[in-house]
Amino acid sequence: MPKLIVPTLKIKTSGTRIPVLGFGTGTQWRIAKREGDTKGQFINRLVAQLKEAINVGFTHIDTAEYYCTHEEVGAALKESNVPRNKLFITDKYNQGAWTGLDCSGPVQAAHKALKLLNLQYFDLYMLHRPDITKENAGIDLQEAWRQLEQLYESGLAKAIGVSNFPLEYLKKMESFCKYMPMVHQIEFNPYLQNQTPGVVEWCQKKDIVVEAYSPLTPLSRARPGPLDAILPGLVEKYRKSETQILLRWVIDRGLVVLTTSSKSERLQEILGSLEFELEKRDIDLISEVGREKHYQWCLSEFFAQFRS
Repeated sequence: MPKLIVPTLKIKTSGTRIPVLGFGTGTQWRIAKREGDTKGQFINRLVAQLKEAINVGFTHIDTAEYYCTHEEVGAALKESNVPRNKLFITDKYNQGAWTGLDCSGPVQAAHKALKLLNLQYFDLYMLHRPDITKENAGIDLQEAWRQLEQLYESGLAKAIGVSNFPLEYLKKMESFCKYMPMVHQIEFNPYLQNQTPGVVEWCQKKDIVVEAYSPLTPLSRARPGPLDAILPGLVEKYRKSETQILLRWVIDRGLVVLTTSSKSERLQEILGSLEFELEKRDIDLISEVGREKHYQWCLSEFFAQFRS
């Protein structure tokens, strides 16, 4: 069976193209590693699974300082023997207070990560969260973004962006950015359609590509919920799984979707979300029913101040 080709979206400012479906190497992988991996089981498992993901068609790989998976991702990329220009690799800077790493800022962090990953450049490099201060990082947000712009201009990052930025922060960045963020990665699913009010619409109007992490929350952490009443009918209509329906809903909303799995059969199921499209009325139905519930698990206390 030929390998499925993942569609792409154009990042307008840089002209590069980002695959609409990406494999995440955080969350469960980070937790497993931080809980202890004395026998190397984590390393073997993530390397093997990432190689399998690439083998079945994933070309967009998402990692970050905070995930502590650079070495494993680097090993998988090397063993996969896929040409570099066929892959899209994302990394993210985290201030030292959150990683325990001693870096003067994104430039130094990016160089360290490139060495661990055995790469010459990133397709996308991001600030992982907005609360970067001289107290927790030795630099402020403006300086951190200036360093990302430096990475972009030097070619070490083909595109630059942010993650988990409230709309208020994005608007403030307009006053000091030479280049506005080209991609914004946020928690997004039917129960959280705007991480902060209006952020998705604002980004799309500004030609900022929006990436969604935790797209399957309604099927896990947030269950039971109102979507439980309509998903069985959609599964029957499209002959697709609930996972595929929700991933397709994100893609049909014009976003890039990030997810992960440690199981080969789940990887194939995830890729199956690219084999169909939802009718507009069903996109609208999921959106409408999803708004009946609010659920946010990542940085919920931080974002609470921006919802009032």
